[in-house]
Order: sequence, then C-alpha cells, then structure tokens
Amino acid sequence: MYLVAIAWLYVALMMALAEATSTQGTVLGAIFTFLLYGALPISIVMYVMATPARREARRRAEAAQAQAAPADAAAAPATSAQPDGSDHAAAGGFAAERKEP
Repeated sequence: MYLVAIAWLYVALMMALAEATSTQGTVLGAIFTFLLYGALPISIVMYVMATPARREARRRAEAAQAQAAPADAAAAPATSAQPDGSDHAAAGGFAAERKEP
C-alpha cells in the first residue's frame, strides 16, 4: 500500500518538476499540480484504505476498556450523574416560551 503511494507521489513530483521547468509553466502551477494531482488524492486514498485498521484499533481499545471497567466499578463508589447527588430531575424547571406567529 505504501509503495503505491510513494510511486504516485514520485510521478506527481516529476509532473510538477516538468511544469516548473517548462517555458510556459510556472512554479505556482507546479505547486498546484503537486498538491491537487498528487498529495490530495493520495491522502484521501490512504485515509480510506486505513479505515479497517482504525476500526480494529477502536474495537481493541473498547474491549480493553470493557475488561478494565468491572474492576474500576468495584473499586469506585456508586455516584449519580446529577450534580446534587440525587437520581431525580432538578425541580423548578422553566416553562417553554411560546413564539409569536
């Protein structure tokens, strides 16, 4: 996979070099040729090709976290997610304001 990416970047670099040294070409055109024809497409392809590896790494991290969670749950006291420590919704909520038609 990396060999193809390196070869593609080499070809794009040679195209940019030919653009820069041409009598009708410019250095700015060479930069855009390399970026838009070489670096941008290969970065997208490499990102898409690495998706299965990222997914597997995320699954392994979740599995490791799930195995560590029971030990952490036994050691930590049970607390609620509410800031006041209760399991009920906070009292004194606000009424919805009706908008004018």
